[in-house]
Amino acid sequence: IKRGIQIAMDEINAKGGLLGGRKLELVIRDDEGNPAKGVTIARELVEREKAAVIFGGLHTTVALAQVPVWTELKTPYMGPWAAGTEIAQNTQKPNFVFRVSANDDYADKFLVRHATEVLKKSKPGLLLENTAWGQSNEVGLNKWLGQKNIKPVGIEKFNWNDPDMSPQLLRLKNAGADVVIMVANAPEGAQVVKSRAKIGWEVPMVAHWGISGGRFAELTGDLSDGVAFLQTYSFFGKQNEHGQALLKALKDKYGVKGPEEIIAPVGTANAYDGMHLVAQAIDQAGSTDGTKVRDALENLKAEYKGLIKSYKRPFTPEQHDALTDADYIMVVWKGGKIVPVAQ
Repeated sequence: IKRGIQIAMDEINAKGGLLGGRKLELVIRDDEGNPAKGVTIARELVEREKAAVIFGGLHTTVALAQVPVWTELKTPYMGPWAAGTEIAQNTQKPNFVFRVSANDDYADKFLVRHATEVLKKSKPGLLLENTAWGQSNEVGLNKWLGQKNIKPVGIEKFNWNDPDMSPQLLRLKNAGADVVIMVANAPEGAQVVKSRAKIGWEVPMVAHWGISGGRFAELTGDLSDGVAFLQTYSFFGKQNEHGQALLKALKDKYGVKGPEEIIAPVGTANAYDGMHLVAQAIDQAGSTDGTKVRDALENLKAEYKGLIKSYKRPFTPEQHDALTDADYIMVVWKGGKIVPVAQ
């Protein structure tokens, strides 16, 4: 996420910055996955650091806790990762939360479509982290499976840092699951894959994108091969001009040798496009005033031909998610690399 924002900022600053020559600067705080700390640093970034726009991090639990704070502080928030449906689709009026990322509801629709139409499976078992993010996906997966008249054969939960998922997997296996739909971040996702090997169950697994970050491939080795999951972007294959420029910047600035070395591609891609959309809104508003920038984001006049797609009025008063399931791709771990799946 930091790399995506910084490279976009470098591009904008190289062209003279914003508002007649003002340069963009990145100020960073770590929420440590803790909602209370997330709220504290939200206030610190706005009240002390005078941040114009805040970019969020990984965890839905933190993002949800911060939602009312952005309304109170009248500061736009751009979500480049956390996918909980209610982060951007919240009840705040006006809504200061925008997102260039996955949205659980769309993600669940996409995962269900892949499991049932591409893999032709009809007895899914759900394996979800026991958090607000897991709950968000439980609602969405049941909704989209229900529209196909399919009921999960089992729904199993796990907590952060659980060392063994064998009991949950055995219950799903015994219930007759022919595919496992997993919602996990890298540490727990790795334990699931290890536990699946431990019990000798070669069931197909499709996952939300939490396993695209962190040390998933490193923690699992060859066991990660074949685990499919969704992304908003892939740096493999033919790239548009933004993709080419971004790959070059990642090589020059961070020593990344190729697409396979990009840590969590979605974080980089979402944050890069999100930063360019924020810059466009500040430019259009002619100000860094939070309310003016928020209003501009809801009504961006110029089309932005971005990395992930061309954004033509990506946000409206009713829609604060710039990406939908039509923008997602399915990828798979293969030899420690993230490669696209042929649909």
